[in-house]
Amino acid sequence: MAKQRLHKILAERGLASRRAAERLISAGQVAVNGLIVKELGAKADAANDSITVSDQPLPLAPPLRYILLHKPMGYLCSVKDEHGKKSVLGLLPQMPQRLYPVGRLDYNSSGLLLLTNDGALTNNLLHPSREVEKTYLAKVAGPVSSGDLLKLRQGVWLEDGLTAPAQVVLKQRGQGSSTLEITIHEGRKRQVRRMCEQIGHPIRQLTRLRFGSLCLGRLKPGEWRDLSPRELLELRRQS
Repeated sequence: MAKQRLHKILAERGLASRRAAERLISAGQVAVNGLIVKELGAKADAANDSITVSDQPLPLAPPLRYILLHKPMGYLCSVKDEHGKKSVLGLLPQMPQRLYPVGRLDYNSSGLLLLTNDGALTNNLLHPSREVEKTYLAKVAGPVSSGDLLKLRQGVWLEDGLTAPAQVVLKQRGQGSSTLEITIHEGRKRQVRRMCEQIGHPIRQLTRLRFGSLCLGRLKPGEWRDLSPRELLELRRQS
């Protein structure tokens, strides 16, 4: 196994959050092969090195877990509540694993969210070179014209550069609002919202329907399930 940062190893073994693990390291509570380590950037091989915390050996790594959640609006994709706002992890029962969201959905968005403790899979799925597709259903303000659709399909200039061409399907057009199905493979912050704002049609409601080969299906807001073996196999093929 390749070496990883110590604070990440401690977090993956369920001992503490990454920040709390950094505090343990700084306090001299962590040793590697008998030597106290206080350097926050220090690395170790969890499979071959002897790592202790407060003179106690690391617990065994918990089994890998893969959960598909229908994130409701009004929840943060963070590992803890922040400023009184609820975390998506509060929707799950207590588990031996420390799960982390793969990618983000903003506070006012809903839909498919993958949570796992598989760091390698997470990094691969989020790496820009993989170009993993995400599909959203966006209800936007006003009637969307053919010209607006063309802009989204060709790429929109944002403050961080031109977006890659998107796949866009007009599902419904009305005077007050329109509904679009938008597929992108980039992972910029609030990208779909910013794209729609840029063409003059701010989003009123945004739901992620698909992440790679995973589909939201019939899960209701707040519901979750484990991935099936077939789903996991397909997901790994994309990474």
